[in-house]
Amino acid sequence: MTTVLIPTDFSVNAMHAIKYALELYKCERTNFYFLHAYADEVYGPFKNNGGNSIEEQKNITRTYVHETLKKLVTDLTNTYHNPKHHFEFISSFEALVDAINNAVNEINVDITIMGTQGKTANKKITFGSNTVQVFKYVSCPVLAIPENYEYQQPKRILFPTDYMLPYKRRELKLLNTLAAEFKSKVHCLYISDFEDLSHRQADNKLFLQESLPDAFIFHERSPVKNKGEAIMEFILKNDINLLVMVNARHSFLEDMLYKSTVEDIGLNPKIPFLVMQNLPR
Repeated sequence: MTTVLIPTDFSVNAMHAIKYALELYKCERTNFYFLHAYADEVYGPFKNNGGNSIEEQKNITRTYVHETLKKLVTDLTNTYHNPKHHFEFISSFEALVDAINNAVNEINVDITIMGTQGKTANKKITFGSNTVQVFKYVSCPVLAIPENYEYQQPKRILFPTDYMLPYKRRELKLLNTLAAEFKSKVHCLYISDFEDLSHRQADNKLFLQESLPDAFIFHERSPVKNKGEAIMEFILKNDINLLVMVNARHSFLEDMLYKSTVEDIGLNPKIPFLVMQNLPR
């Protein structure tokens, strides 16, 4: 049984991510939890609460969120008659990242799936601020779905790696399960001018291969260039359906999330983006 957590702000983008998740796991027994965190809606510095006290505003918002989530589950149940799927919802008076991490710990979430942007989508940027915060601080794999992406089975997966990380078994198991379900090719892209690997890299490469026994693995190498551009070039050239990266200390993804922006670094994927966590919490 897989447990999928889907944060929603009730936007079109969030519903698009929900539909992708239901399609991705349509053949697997899955518990779906739909989460809305509403602390910012009560405490937001620019919120006009119509003169209500904080407690009154909290009660009003709680009631609205509860009823909206309840309607969402009812609508999905009536629309998607999949006996393998079970729907529940979580209403949380917390910040989004805290609410997700609490749910991850309490219900043993395998993966969080969300839109790349929410209600206040800015068409000029790739990922909204909430999505970036979830990438950075949530302690489970996060799959972000672009708003205009039409569902395709993830049969061609790109996994850029420098083979320096001691990968985590649980998250590689998640990737292996996806690859097994869709008979996927996993392209491990090593961006380097040199073919030779250190002993550490060779060990991690072997561990990666052993942890993905049900995937068709291809080890590729690209000369050193702007990493974002190299990744985008590979995606377009090979018609990739899913980009997978690991958030770890001193990694390219950490640099993207903490020190720069996706746009500055040249990474602008129009396909689903799975971020796996390798950071101490």
